[in-house]
Amino acid sequence: MTASSPSAQVLFQPFRAGGLSLPNRIVMAPMTRSHSPGGVPTADVAAYYRRRAEGGTGLIITEGTWIPHAAAANDHNVPRFYGEDALAGWAEVLRQVHGAGAKIIPQLWHIGISPKSEVAEIYDDQPEANAEQVGPSGLVRANEPSGRALSSGEILQIAKAYVTAAETAFRMGFDGVELHAAHGYLLDQFLWPDTNIRTDQYGGDLVRRSQLLADVVRGIKRRTHADFPVMVRFSQWKMQDYAARPWASPDDLEGFLAPLVDAGVDIFHCSQRRFWNPEFAGSDLNLAGWTKKLSGKPTITVGSASLSAEMIETLMEGAPSQISTLDPLLERLERNEFDLVAIGRAMIANPDWANKVRHGDQASLVPFSVSSLAALN
Repeated sequence: MTASSPSAQVLFQPFRAGGLSLPNRIVMAPMTRSHSPGGVPTADVAAYYRRRAEGGTGLIITEGTWIPHAAAANDHNVPRFYGEDALAGWAEVLRQVHGAGAKIIPQLWHIGISPKSEVAEIYDDQPEANAEQVGPSGLVRANEPSGRALSSGEILQIAKAYVTAAETAFRMGFDGVELHAAHGYLLDQFLWPDTNIRTDQYGGDLVRRSQLLADVVRGIKRRTHADFPVMVRFSQWKMQDYAARPWASPDDLEGFLAPLVDAGVDIFHCSQRRFWNPEFAGSDLNLAGWTKKLSGKPTITVGSASLSAEMIETLMEGAPSQISTLDPLLERLERNEFDLVAIGRAMIANPDWANKVRHGDQASLVPFSVSSLAALN
């Protein structure tokens, strides 16, 4: 780092939003690990998250966890957020993370109509799809039928399942919840016009396509507490289509965000494959920057932070993603373009990523490679 480079200490400023108080701006991104047999987090899972807390991470967002709905899951090794056995496992995760001084929230997930993805081929055990997958219109992408369309009654059941899981997290003492509405999974399938061609209250314009997500947020706020943080993770890109752009302009993005702000979203988690890419022409702002500007809410940026290559390139090509300079990230954070930074693959390879950066020891960070996924280190 040169004398004119931004200081990494900007990452270590405290942050507060509603009922969430963090010692720094570093978030562990949610990353599916598939190391919870039968959906039950093990002692290894608890130790995995504890190590990131001990390593200086301020907030841990867990890997996606299945909500209590029959069609939510497609991998029996991904943890559930229901059932006495799974919740006992999560209680131990919570105890260890809080004991190490970090905050933790579960990411709540329903896969919807699962796309076939080449990325899944890197795993030894291929997840099996449900016998019946469901989505807003029975489409996995534009004009490609798959699964079946949900009835209005079934949509209400799914909304209730999200709220039930969030209420469970609240009663257990978790520090909030995140709704996974990104990457082409169920909630995102409602948001994306390519997979939502409904003509009822859940389809049509931007507001109606966000109706389910807004209803879930309102339901969570009613059943928990006004200060219980609700985050929403969303993206332009999908596993089905990396170039997807449901919101082609700032006006479109604002039209999507406004109903969610009104519903009570506290923080938006804005997923890009490369955080440094501008979201719209004529501005350097990334997706998190535009979201903060248009919504007035705090935002998390994510997407290859501190790594030289984005996730798809690393996983498909097999070459390690080398450590890169933090300067562009720090400069944007200093400008208040966004509020928090989620670290994903780099934190899999470096549980103590935060502490190393804090102490100016970035040179000792190790690159991420696909081999890092083999075990919970």
